[in-house]
Amino acid sequence: MPKGSPERTAARKEEIIRACEKLYQTMSFKEITLKEIGKETSFSRPTIYNYFQTREEIFLALYKLEYDRWNAELEAILERNETLTRQELADQIARSLEKRGQLLKLLSMNNYDIEANSRQELLAEFKAAYGESMRNIDRLLVKFCPEMNRPERQNFLYVFFPFLFGVYPYTTVSEKQRTAMSDAGVDFMYQSIYEITCNCLIRLLNA
Repeated sequence: MPKGSPERTAARKEEIIRACEKLYQTMSFKEITLKEIGKETSFSRPTIYNYFQTREEIFLALYKLEYDRWNAELEAILERNETLTRQELADQIARSLEKRGQLLKLLSMNNYDIEANSRQELLAEFKAAYGESMRNIDRLLVKFCPEMNRPERQNFLYVFFPFLFGVYPYTTVSEKQRTAMSDAGVDFMYQSIYEITCNCLIRLLNA
């Protein structure tokens, strides 16, 4: 890590992450290189290596940022509501994820490669943000579904969080994919992020 103020280091890292995020709107993970990210920053490409050693580390940081954003929304649900029915809770969690399409897109990627090519300390920071999202969902269940015991809440978490890995491919498809499904004769009902997530949550909460 280069010498400099913590503020400068944080600003540089944020600029790199934002550059990656901008590219990810129109390019795939495979297409985004450190060279492409460097073109979007105000400093030279070699400078990126002072903050991130691999492309995967930058994506991991973007991943963490998305979990931080979702955590803020989950905490807002906790703070602004005294009571919620199970239907209302499902609605609010689904709406929080409806805004996090980028998180769901990242979840649909090969996380093994990203994590394997990132330093341990950065991976630990990411896991902390991920873990906080699980704790926030558990807090929502404790507050708004007090009749659920701990094993029931744990079962909920270990169904809901794996479910999230498949939301993006089931809700965001290209015209090529739609045509292929039609050509294959697959009768598939397309749903929005909100619809598929809310339906899952309602079933889990009422199980």
